[in-house]
Amino acid sequence: MQNLAPIALFVYNRPEHTRRTISYLQKNLLAEESRLFIFSDGPATDADKAKVDEVRQLAKEVTGFKSVKVIARKENLGLANSIISGVTKLVNEYDKVIVFEDDLLSSPYTLQYFNEALKRYADEDKVMHIGAYMYDLKEKDLPETFFYRAATSWGWATWARAWKHFEPDIDTLTEQFSKPSILRFSIEGTMNFWKQMREFKAGKNNSWAIRWYASIFLKDGLTLNPTQSLINNIGHDGSGTHSNAETTYQVQIARTPITKFPEVIKENPEVYQVIKHFLKNRKGNLLQRGLRFIQKLQSRYPVKK
Repeated sequence: MQNLAPIALFVYNRPEHTRRTISYLQKNLLAEESRLFIFSDGPATDADKAKVDEVRQLAKEVTGFKSVKVIARKENLGLANSIISGVTKLVNEYDKVIVFEDDLLSSPYTLQYFNEALKRYADEDKVMHIGAYMYDLKEKDLPETFFYRAATSWGWATWARAWKHFEPDIDTLTEQFSKPSILRFSIEGTMNFWKQMREFKAGKNNSWAIRWYASIFLKDGLTLNPTQSLINNIGHDGSGTHSNAETTYQVQIARTPITKFPEVIKENPEVYQVIKHFLKNRKGNLLQRGLRFIQKLQSRYPVKK
C-alpha cells in the first residue's frame, strides 16, 4: 500500500476554473488512491456569496478520489492565510502535502511525480519544495528534472520538516538579506522577487508564496522542478483575485511521465542560465512590449462601435 500525500485544493469563487482543475486532477493516475481536501474560503463580500456557494456545491459532489473532505470556512481568511493554515494542518497530520489552487490544469502524471519526489527526497533536508510548473523553456537536451533556488507556487508539494521553516513575518525575512543575497534571490535582477517582498511589506500584495521562497532561500534550500511543465495556469484571464490577463506563462502540459530525478543535491547551473535567459527576455523587445501594452489597453477599454 502506497503512503500517498494528501492533496490540498484551495478554492474560492470561480466555479468554472474549479470544475476544470478537478476534472484534470481526476484524470491523474494516482487520483483514486489519494485523499483530497478542498479548502473553501468564506465570502469576502455579499456579492461573492453566490459564487462561493456554487463552488461549495460543486466540491460536495466530487468523486474519483480515495476520500474527499470539504473544509468550508465561515469567515474570509484570504488566499494567503487559507493556504498557510491548510498546509500547516495537513503536514502536521500526514507529514507531507501536495498543494493546488483552483486554476491549475495538471498532467495525468503530476500526482505520480509529486509522490515519487516526496518519497525520494524525504530525508534530504536541503530539498524543501517540489514544483510542478515550469516556464516554456525552448532549449533541447535539458534534464527531465533539476534543482533550482526559487519556488514556484502553481502546483507544489513539501514536507513537515521543510514547512516548519516557513517564516510568515516579512520583517524577520527582509532583515536577513544583504545586497549580494538580494541579487541572488532575484535571479540576478531578472525576476521581481525582491519587489514582491517590498510590496508585501507595504501592504500592496498578500503573497504567501514570496515569503515561502524567501524562507527556503534563507535556509539555503533547493526546489525540485520538471523542465517540461506538468501544470498550466488558467487563472491569467483576469478572473483571479491576484492575476491579470497574461500569456507569458502559458505552457503545454507534459504528456509523458517523469522517470529521471537528479542524484546530486545542488542547483543545476545549466538550467539556471536557461531560466535566467527566459526571465530576462520574457517580455520581448521594445516593439513587442509596446504592442502588448496597446492590446491590454484595448481589452480594458474596448472601442464602442
